[in-house]
Amino acid sequence: MTNDQPIDPSRLAAILAFVQAAEKLKDTLRSGITASGRAESTAEHSWRLCLMAMLFDRELAGYDRLKLLRLCIVHDLGEAISGDVPATCQRPGDDRAARERADLQSLCAPLPGDLAREILDLWDEYGAAATPEAQMVKGLDKLETMLQHLIGRNAPGFDYRFNLSYGAQHTGRHPLLAQMRGLVDAATRERIAELE
Repeated sequence: MTNDQPIDPSRLAAILAFVQAAEKLKDTLRSGITASGRAESTAEHSWRLCLMAMLFDRELAGYDRLKLLRLCIVHDLGEAISGDVPATCQRPGDDRAARERADLQSLCAPLPGDLAREILDLWDEYGAAATPEAQMVKGLDKLETMLQHLIGRNAPGFDYRFNLSYGAQHTGRHPLLAQMRGLVDAATRERIAELE
């Protein structure tokens, strides 16, 4: 069913203010390098993660596919404020998650309460890997990063061995993820052998 009624002007203004603030994600650079040799943005990473979730629609038939896409869109949104922490620099127990959530709350401040809650709830769900959809997106997120490492024009000395252990706890939870992980690990080993 569609709603053809005009949106409340203040709600519309609040949503557009949020969309404008979220544009910062386009300029939030990650440590991943594109095939052309430039730093990728968090927005580009999130876009490709959405693409992956969409392309495996048939294999993920038992999942809430709209939720998968929403989780993909929201998972790194807080990085628009304080930036990305490279995967190689992340440590268990660091305050990164708390800072990113606080940044996301700040980013969501212009939104109507229902939308701000929805975004924060999705972010929390992703962070806790609390549902099959969140677990799937976590796994796809790690695999997207690893794929970028393989296609990127990385600096000499890039440690491809990092891929072999990165995100292992998230990429074995579903046969699709495990199968993809096997292919990515094989490609990583080939790259390492080429460089030795």
